[in-house]
Amino acid sequence: GFLAAAKTINKLGGNTYQYFSRNPQGGKAKPWNQADFEAFMEYSKANGIEVLLCHAPYTLNACSANPDTREFARICFKSDIEMLENFPNALYNFHPGSHTGQGVEVGVNQIAEILNEVLYPEMKTTVLLETMAGKGSEIGRNFEEIADIISKVNLKDKLGVCLDTCHVYSAGYDIVNDLDKVLEDFDRIIGLDRLKAIHLNDSKMPFASNKDRHEKIGLGVIGFDAIKRIIN
Repeated sequence: GFLAAAKTINKLGGNTYQYFSRNPQGGKAKPWNQADFEAFMEYSKANGIEVLLCHAPYTLNACSANPDTREFARICFKSDIEMLENFPNALYNFHPGSHTGQGVEVGVNQIAEILNEVLYPEMKTTVLLETMAGKGSEIGRNFEEIADIISKVNLKDKLGVCLDTCHVYSAGYDIVNDLDKVLEDFDRIIGLDRLKAIHLNDSKMPFASNKDRHEKIGLGVIGFDAIKRIIN
């Protein structure tokens, strides 16, 4: 539950955590537990846990060529946002998806279409698009694709970005040798004010490989020194 996870994070010296809204490879979310939520809120206030990051399941694909898959994405979005609205300022992170042969432009339009349907003016949750490695037909392999989605969404103030260090390195952004340039590009194309979360991962795969294989921090091709520079 939320409380048990908060206690673990607090023990580790942290002040936030990410969790999956449901089985990452599956469908149904756990039933809502109001008592656990209330205990979590009380514990969080006392221990300085201010923001929670929820990750959508990997099976959520808002730009699949299969209409049933897109419908699952729509249902999943709506139900997860409804749950997250219990929190004062939660973040909801999702992989933009794979266009499965339809082409980037169609995929971008389909993602924006679903976001326009599920976002609403009164919501407190911020939805984050995650930067991707670009394997296969993945969308979000570059900052321009993320910016393109945002440009087509009406309620832009409800959107942010989660930067995954493994993904951007695999996508050809050299955060090891030229971190400043990568951040300048991000700021120019998307805007650093939209950067709400970072997935701090090392990578098993070489630079610009378009492969998504995480490694423990310091043991991969990004390395501990670069990770420290990113944190700082």
